[in-house]
Amino acid sequence: MSTKLYCGNLPYSATEETLSAHFASAGTVVSVRIIMDKMSGQSKGFGFVEMSSPEEAQAAIEKLNSEQFGGRSLKISEAKPQEPRTGGGDRGHRGGGDRGSRGSGYGDDRGPRGGGNNY
Repeated sequence: MSTKLYCGNLPYSATEETLSAHFASAGTVVSVRIIMDKMSGQSKGFGFVEMSSPEEAQAAIEKLNSEQFGGRSLKISEAKPQEPRTGGGDRGHRGGGDRGSRGSGYGDDRGPRGGGNNY
């Protein structure tokens, strides 16, 4: 049974190939995924490495945690399950709230255009 590890503080220049090669010294690497920013396409500085067994995962943590990689000190730990996302609804934007509830200037007690003085 494989075990997934969280890899933080990755250099932005790291690739999945270089990260896989680095972890291969601790055991058999099943998969590697560096998380990328959707807008810029640049690395977010963290990723996940899946090792082939819990023993190899523990060996990778012991050997590679705090080790220098590309000029940065790696932060390695066992990955936690992804939590389900909440909120947002199906409105296509964050928040999902009523966007027209403020600032329209109509329907409030300050007059037809919200000015406050009715001449």
